[in-house]
Amino acid sequence: MTDVPPPSLALSFLAELFRADQLVRSRLGRAMPRGMELSHFLVLDYLAQSDHEQNPADLAKALDLTRGAMTNTLGKLEQAGHVHIFQDWNDARRKLVSISPAGQRARNVTFEAIEPILDAAIAAIGEEEVEAALPVLRGMSRRFGRD
Repeated sequence: MTDVPPPSLALSFLAELFRADQLVRSRLGRAMPRGMELSHFLVLDYLAQSDHEQNPADLAKALDLTRGAMTNTLGKLEQAGHVHIFQDWNDARRKLVSISPAGQRARNVTFEAIEPILDAAIAAIGEEEVEAALPVLRGMSRRFGRD
């Protein structure tokens, strides 16, 4: 049997990051209302917090999705009545997206379903530890974000 060196900091960090991502997505996905996906919730949440309509390309960039994935997600959200997609009156080649009242309700119901899970996780880990991790996670997001 050969001696395997312990994983480097980089590999350990990567493994924990991916494991946490998978586990969080799985757990939150099971708690979400029927038909709601995490990607749908993230788009609705982003639109709910925005003070104006967004174009699909900017949404894709903000949420780090491909334009194709964003088009697919917006199509599903529009079909569900959660978003309005309309022509940009200033540039007819572009579209704009806004959250509908039904989308706002769906976002709120979904958040109410997942908030206790997130609150319990934060309580178990400790608020101070979670707050201390945020700068690291934000730094990773900035480092690997698209230019």
